[in-house]
Amino acid sequence: MGRLGGAALAVVFPSILWAQTVTVSVGEGASVAEYAIQLLVLVTLLSLVPGLAMMITCFPFMVTVLAILRQGIGLQQSPPNMLIVSLALFLTFFVMEPVFREAWTAAGQPFSNGEIDAGRAVELGLGPFKAFMLGRVDGDTLAGLQALRDDNAAGAFGSTQGVSDLSVLIPAFLLSEIERAFQIGFLIFLPFLIIDLVVAAVLMSMGMMMVPPAIVSLPFKLAFFVVADGWSLITGALVRGYLN
Repeated sequence: MGRLGGAALAVVFPSILWAQTVTVSVGEGASVAEYAIQLLVLVTLLSLVPGLAMMITCFPFMVTVLAILRQGIGLQQSPPNMLIVSLALFLTFFVMEPVFREAWTAAGQPFSNGEIDAGRAVELGLGPFKAFMLGRVDGDTLAGLQALRDDNAAGAFGSTQGVSDLSVLIPAFLLSEIERAFQIGFLIFLPFLIIDLVVAAVLMSMGMMMVPPAIVSLPFKLAFFVVADGWSLITGALVRGYLN
């Protein structure tokens, strides 16, 4: 199971894909049942990777802003959802690569060398991600969730001892990222809304009330976005918000 955990770490921390090669071995005396159980555990861990990427990285922020951008322009299916998610994933990897490398250096490499066990590797590997989330989380949101957790733990168990801080930090981080994405989405949406209002006013003054303003304003919004080099400006601002 030790090497199985190493394979799971290789998926959680993508930077190790070129840093190390991790193999899965069931041992010389492993039975078919043991191999099947290990394979089931590995598949389960692999299925958790997308959720983990959404919980403790900047992916929620990236994909929310890009989705609001598409909605603001007025395009329903272009760029398609797959392209939006792919762009958000690569921007996330660009921002999170130093965190991935730090986690691999602190946990993945010692674990693959047999210096620490799986439990210690998980604890050390989550350290850089905790630091990243603490740097982005809203203090009021974190304090509010912590107060709710303390009240719930005290009422249910009579003590707050042993409550994992990740159960508070992760939802607080997600709420903070979504709130921040909505704030930026408002700023992105505003110029497109102004174009819609101007086009609607012009159509109204010309007596063309039956013409949908959204159809007429779409070419103008696309031209405005292209002339302003919108993709470079927005993606650059999103990345700099994490690197600065």
